[in-house]
Amino acid sequence: MSDLQATATLVPALSQPTVLIHHSYRPPADFEAPAPGVHKASTVFFPSVAALRSRDWKDKSAYTYGLHGTPTTFTLEEHIATLEGGAHCVLVPSGLAAIALVDMALLRAGDELLIPHNAYGPNKSFAAVELAGWGIVARYYDPMNPADLAARISDKTRLVWLEAAGSVTLEFPDLPALTAIVRQASAGRARPIVSVLDNTWGAGVAFCGFDLGADLVMQALTKYPSGGGDVLMGSVVTRDPALHRELLLTHMRLGLGVGANDAELVLRGLPSIALRYAAQDAAARELAGWMQAQPGVKQVLHPALPGSPGHETWQRDARGAASLFTVVFDDAIAPERVVAFCDALKLFRLGYSWAGPVSLCVPYERSEMRGRDWPHAHGPVRLAVGLESVADLRADLAQALRVLNA
Repeated sequence: MSDLQATATLVPALSQPTVLIHHSYRPPADFEAPAPGVHKASTVFFPSVAALRSRDWKDKSAYTYGLHGTPTTFTLEEHIATLEGGAHCVLVPSGLAAIALVDMALLRAGDELLIPHNAYGPNKSFAAVELAGWGIVARYYDPMNPADLAARISDKTRLVWLEAAGSVTLEFPDLPALTAIVRQASAGRARPIVSVLDNTWGAGVAFCGFDLGADLVMQALTKYPSGGGDVLMGSVVTRDPALHRELLLTHMRLGLGVGANDAELVLRGLPSIALRYAAQDAAARELAGWMQAQPGVKQVLHPALPGSPGHETWQRDARGAASLFTVVFDDAIAPERVVAFCDALKLFRLGYSWAGPVSLCVPYERSEMRGRDWPHAHGPVRLAVGLESVADLRADLAQALRVLNA
């Protein structure tokens, strides 16, 4: 006898709305298809009070509430952990939310954190405003000079951010050297210093952040794992169960969660991530090499180009180079001509982010760069290569360069 039939014997003549809500049909359990199932829930049912009181969601062995995980989000977390070469993953609504989660889980009033000068701008803004308001001090170091990091670590340092390559200027730091400095400075401390890598550029494809010494690896799943330019999501991965538990409990207390349909889209994108990364990497290298020979171009920043900052380190540590390259125009060119170049682009659309099918362009002001050591008269123009034909993108850049040099 089904539960519904048993209920009907006690409460005869259930109405149609009640029958539809409490319908007894259950589909067969052995369905399998290429795409994982999409499970949506706030409420999760328990078969008994004992189950309600005993279930623990933290090890993914059971379900308690939609915010704490469903089969869909647990599956995506396991896939992202594998992508990054880690063991544990938490999902959050954006890449910036992943940065904020790490900071809030691991820092307390009186602590210090160190951030690269060339890091993702909102990372620095969060530290300068929210963290500062909570009594946490952010200091900045030159990621291309390991000795500078070593000199800035103090007794109060608790967290060191890493980024490879730099978000806009695309320098590729010596991650093993930086993480070794953190480990050495951390030895013997009651609260060890944690190194956390923003691996959005590498995406778990170009290199493994853990193999290069990072304790935590986060990325914006908005970019390569999604690949469609239509999802906002972030992740934080670790190999250390104690660190994971700190993150997980803060994640729970903040009420962070991701939608099942967004998780579905990232799961759909993951099987093709290596192919998309390789295609966009190859296209970006070709266009970056072509661009640096064009009139009006002073420098092209791209880790795979000889002469670009960190090129030798990239050659040693990475297998790929993503889809970004940054252009610096000749100092003599008027700033309005740089704007005209960007406005003249047709296939490269003006917009933030990268790794989607559409190529993008973002011009930056000089004041947004690394300050006094930015050696150029203009801020850079960052180009993100999509999945269009390389020949078509080259032609688009060529016609915009004619506008620049008119």
